[in-house]
Amino acid sequence: MTTEERPYQDERPRPQRGRRVLVVLLVLLLLLVGLLVVADRVAAGVAERALTEQVREELATQGVQAGPPEVEIGGFPFVTQVLDGRYERISIGLKEVRGSVQGDVLALPTLDIDAYDVTASLDTLRSGRGGVIAGSVTGTGTISYDSLATRLDREGLQLGERDGRLAVTAPVDILGQQVPVSGTADITVEQGQVALRFTGLTAEGLPNGSLARMLLSNFAEGISVDVPLPALPFDLTVSEVRPLPEGLQITAEAVEVPINAAS
Repeated sequence: MTTEERPYQDERPRPQRGRRVLVVLLVLLLLLVGLLVVADRVAAGVAERALTEQVREELATQGVQAGPPEVEIGGFPFVTQVLDGRYERISIGLKEVRGSVQGDVLALPTLDIDAYDVTASLDTLRSGRGGVIAGSVTGTGTISYDSLATRLDREGLQLGERDGRLAVTAPVDILGQQVPVSGTADITVEQGQVALRFTGLTAEGLPNGSLARMLLSNFAEGISVDVPLPALPFDLTVSEVRPLPEGLQITAEAVEVPINAAS
């Protein structure tokens, strides 16, 4: 058979086979990455449970009354942080942080704590022995307005937020007449206590006269108090207080903080 008589043969490569191989490789790669991510998160979960127990013991040691802590380790991947013994961020969520203050109970419905640059060896996480130290810690929580109102102990007094300030309304007996009083407070932090100073109170229908004004001033002075806070864990010191619709938010900070009792 001559060359001219040979049947035509297409010797070009078949791209479909190459594409199938590429798809298979991509699927395998994605499965591998998925397995690594799952394994990383499982390992993080094990470490979080170990830290939760250590944090619970530390809270008990410090006499902090709160619900069970919820611990979450931030940053990815987790395994590289374990090998380095240093963690970007560890978040600790506490609920119903309470403390008795002269017979009254102030409550922080939530206290969210972020510990940064945390040093903890693998052996510490595994055995629970050894120190866990945070380079810095920030905590934010709220004091319920009901708790504050109970502390001020004035019948009918209500607290809330208005234009970013702590506002008060209350019925006040002035010269035998019930007068609705309202105003705002200046808030400062003094030696770990929240200082409330009510100024510029106004009363609708207040009778004229210096005596009525003096009684209004006395009421403002009576509700201007220093409010001790519940004991905060991890050496947290209040640095800022600001009114929010849901309560009085506090921000507290600390540096070089032991996270577990072994520290």
